[in-house]
Formats: sequence, C-alpha cells, structure tokens
Amino acid sequence: MSRLNNVILDQLFNHTSIRHFQNKALTADQVTTLVEAAQHASTSTFSQQYSIVSVTDPAVKQQLAEITGHHWLVNSGHYFVMVADQYRNLQIAQANNADPYILHTTDKFLASVFDVAVATQTILIAAESMGLGGTIMGSILNDSKRVIELLDLPELTFPLLGLAIGYPADKPEIKPRMPQPAMHFDGSYKLPADFNAQLADYNQTVSDYYGSRSSNGRDESFSHHIVAELGRGHDVRKELLQTIRDQGFLVN
Repeated sequence: MSRLNNVILDQLFNHTSIRHFQNKALTADQVTTLVEAAQHASTSTFSQQYSIVSVTDPAVKQQLAEITGHHWLVNSGHYFVMVADQYRNLQIAQANNADPYILHTTDKFLASVFDVAVATQTILIAAESMGLGGTIMGSILNDSKRVIELLDLPELTFPLLGLAIGYPADKPEIKPRMPQPAMHFDGSYKLPADFNAQLADYNQTVSDYYGSRSSNGRDESFSHHIVAELGRGHDVRKELLQTIRDQGFLVN
C-alpha cells in the first residue's frame, strides 16, 4: 500500500515505546520546550483542564516505581505526571462568584481526561522529534490515592498518566497494529464479515513479532494478550472510582 511520506508521518509510523534510557537528564530548556508543546495542543473549550507535575526527587520517583511496578522509570531523563485539573478553574469561579457545580460533574471530568490525553501524546511526539523517546504510563493508577498524597494534589485534580522521557538506550522493533478494516468503519460500527480470519492473521503477525524481536521475546498473540488482561481480575484498581469521587468529581 502506497502512502504519503513526510517527516511527521515517518516519525508517527516509526513510534516505539522506550523503556531503557541513557543515564542523562533532560535540560531545563528541553523540559520547558516539551511543556510548551503540550500547551499548544488542542484543549476542550479552551478550558485547559490539565496540569503537569515534573517529578525530580529521586525518593518520589522510587515510590512511583513501586506503585507502577516499572523500576526503569527511575532512570529516565525526566518524569512527568499528567493531572486532570479543574481546581484551577474552581479558583476562577470562586473569585468571580460563579457557581462551580459543573466543575464537579462527569462531563468536566471527561473533558479533563481528554485534555490530559492530547497533551500527553503531544509531549511524546515533541520528545521524539528532539531525538528523545519515552513511554506513557497508565500504571500510576495502581495506587492513585498514594500518588495524590505524594504530589500533594488538591480537590478537583486527579493523576491520570505518567510519562517517562529520556535518551533512548535501545531501539525496539515496531509493534504491528491491527488491520484497519477491524477498527475503521464507514458510517457505522460494523466488524467485517471476515473479522475472525483477519484476527487469525493478526494473531500470527503479533506472535511472529514477539518471537523474533531482539529482546524480551515471548510466545504471545493479540488474543492471548487481551485474555491475559481480562484475567487480571476484578480487584485491580478497585478503589479507583471512589478515589475519583473523593477528589470531588462525578457528583452527578
């Protein structure tokens, strides 16, 4: 299949998650540039409903490593925690005698989630354009209450994602994505009639990828991966909903 080629598409199509970093910290200018890139990303209703916490204290990074189960984050060049944030807009509402109720709603929580997601991906793309690499980490949700305490997060904020950025120490192979007919539909949602056959082919492609890659090879298909995720059980992050509510969200 032919496709348009340019430097941005080449970067996007060659993305890999980096988990092994050189022992080299990012400069203050690099960090400022990455945050500025995030600030120029799209944001719901221009309400800018997110904040970014740079974690530089080695002791805090170590605790985040324990929470996530990924101790390699300690060696990253810089670690960001991406925070859903309506607290700042609460201050504006209170200063202007406006009713802040809507900031507590599911709608505004989701708007914060969207803003965080877009900003996080923008930082990663910007980092890769600078010769850096990284990994987006949802695993900070393993103990969201502890993260809130570590970062002293106020009401109407919630830590959604971690982002480890640094100088790559290796270049992993690109993971194969599923065929577009299985995830891109015209007009309405409808899996293709030959979805099972496409899935079987994709399972084989993923299995071949894991079996042949240069590090951490294993015997795993996409279906096996999904079933393994389902097998994590109902106790995984079981306090998550309550913690979100404790922070003042989802009141409706």
